[in-house]
Order: sequence, then structure tokens, then C-alpha cells
Amino acid sequence: MPLIFLQALSKRLFLLPQRFSVRTMTTKQGDSILHWVHPEDKTGEFKRAVSQFRSFISREPGAQYPPEKNRYHLFVSYACPWAHRTLITRKLKGLEDIIPVTSVHWHMGEKGWRFVTPDEQLPGEYVHPNPVHPEFTHLRDIYLFVNPEYQGRFTVPMLYDTKTKTIVNNESSEIIRMFYYEFDDLIAPEYRNVDLFPPSLRSDIEATNEWVYNDINNGVYKSGFATTQEAYEKAVVALFAALDRVEAHLAERQKQGKIYYFGDSITEADIRLYTTIIRFDPVYVQHFKTNLRDIRSGYPAIHKWLRHLYWDIPAFKETTQFEHIKKHYTKSHRQINPFSITPIGPVPDILPKDEEVNAVKK
Repeated sequence: MPLIFLQALSKRLFLLPQRFSVRTMTTKQGDSILHWVHPEDKTGEFKRAVSQFRSFISREPGAQYPPEKNRYHLFVSYACPWAHRTLITRKLKGLEDIIPVTSVHWHMGEKGWRFVTPDEQLPGEYVHPNPVHPEFTHLRDIYLFVNPEYQGRFTVPMLYDTKTKTIVNNESSEIIRMFYYEFDDLIAPEYRNVDLFPPSLRSDIEATNEWVYNDINNGVYKSGFATTQEAYEKAVVALFAALDRVEAHLAERQKQGKIYYFGDSITEADIRLYTTIIRFDPVYVQHFKTNLRDIRSGYPAIHKWLRHLYWDIPAFKETTQFEHIKKHYTKSHRQINPFSITPIGPVPDILPKDEEVNAVKK
């Protein structure tokens, strides 16, 4: 499908605010937690809701939530692209000894994300029973402990304050920005110089965030969870128009000897795009029907950028768990995949830097 045609159609899309960050559904008025689009919604369009906990950790004097070592606990899922942002940022900024992490099990059932039991062995450094509230079996238990009347969604990532026993924030785009600077007085000097949101690039990053979020990060979900042909096609066309736009941008950068999305080092733009692209071939192409092209054979510049981040930057590779990713989507989304069958391919999940698929070789 020609790029011009895709771009023209994508302009008609309804744009959602870029900071929305909802990962799981909750039962409300009898709705199933696994109904990603309400059965009575005739539009068939997947719509995200707003994250509800929006406080900030700040090093400003008198802040309600000041930065302290081991005070805050980060709850994530290795499967979730939004939570993945926080794991990458935490590692890039050297916060491993400052902010402990717990990852939930990859499976999400009627009660949402659950914690592993002591006898379960899953890959991932942070997959363990809940150390903050050992009696809790599900992430929702924390939300309801904090507010028994809570009617929102039980989402990851969640940043929890163990001192006041409350949820500080469950919006990924805000959590990663807290990690950029607010803990700089507590980390090693070399990490203070890691600037993922440099002032000279902020306007470019913010402008890119808006369309990358709407059409790519959220676009794969709008494609996969659509319950009408019209909603699906509108989302997929916009998604691939945006991927074409990324490809053109990165191809031009690579001609200039540049590898990162902006500037000469990793920025927020790379982090936010990576967590969707790394899941694209292993999951989204088949599970969300985003199959006009895949990354490894259809987008050479994106593929080169992706493999550099994965193979050369430990913060990306070490926080990427393909077993969690593939099993979560295919075995939790029964509205899409009622028999919970996980496809074997693609093999491998990500190609080495010096290998290409046959279509590219030829």
C-alpha cells in the first residue's frame, strides 16, 4: 500500500491524549475484565481510559513524595510495553539499588494481573511473590487496599510508596520522567550525566510522542482489539502510515551515521518506540493482525535501530522477556484467541545483528 495513501487515510484518525496509560480492565457493572471493547459498543473501537494516580516524586524541598532509597516499589509486568518503559529507564539511570521491582506473572485472568507463587519458576530477575504485601495474590489487592472504593483499572506500571502505603503514580509516561532527574542526588555520578530528555530536544520528542503514541504504541491495540472491520482497518492503516514515517526518519538518520531517534544518545523517543517495536514481529503481526508488513523484512532502518538497542544496550535486552510477552498476549486475550494457542514463530524472536531473513538477503 503506497505511503501517500496510508498517510492520507491516517489523517482521519481520532487522536487520544498521549499520556493515557491503561493496561488492564476491571469488572464494573457486570463487565468482564477481559472485554477490551464492550460488547454493546457498536463502533468496535478500543478506547483507553485515564490513569488515576498522578502524584509525583520530587526533590523539591517539602515535597509530599521526596526521593528516598528503598521507599518506593515499582510493580510491573515484563509482558506490558508500558511497564517495560519504566524498567528500561530505571536501568539506564542506575536506579536498581534505589527502587526495588516486582513483576507479576505473565497471565492475566478475570481478576487481572496476579503475583507468582513461591513454587513457580518464570524467567526474569524480578518475578517473585509480592514482598511488600505477601498476603496479596493479585495486583488489584493493592489498589483496593489503598482505596476500597476504587473503580478504576488495575494497571501496571504502579509506583507504590511503602512508607505511606499508597500508590504514587500508575502512568508510565510520568513515572519515567520522575526517574530522569528526581533521584540524581542518590545515584552514582556517571548516571547523573545520562539525560534522556535533554532540553534541546524536548520539543522534538514531545511532538513525536503524540503521533507515535496514538498511531503506533496505542495503534497496535486499536488494531488488535477492534471488533468491527471498519475500526480494525482504520487503525491498521494509521499504524503502518506511522511506521513508514518512522522508517523514513531513521533511514535518513542512518545515512548521516546516526543510530538513535534524536541526537547522539538514547532519549525518551527511543525508549517509548522500542517497547512496541520489539513486540511487533513476535506478537502483534499475528495476534493483533498488524500484518501488512513485519519489521524484519519490511522496515530495514527500524530493524537496524531495534537490533542496536537490543544487542548493544543492556538496559533494553535485559528487560525484554519474550516468554512473558508471547504467553501473556496469546493466553490472556481470550476475546481474540479463545483457545489460548501461542504460535511457535517467528524464529528467532529477534534476529542477530549480522543475519537477515531470506526476503531481505535476496
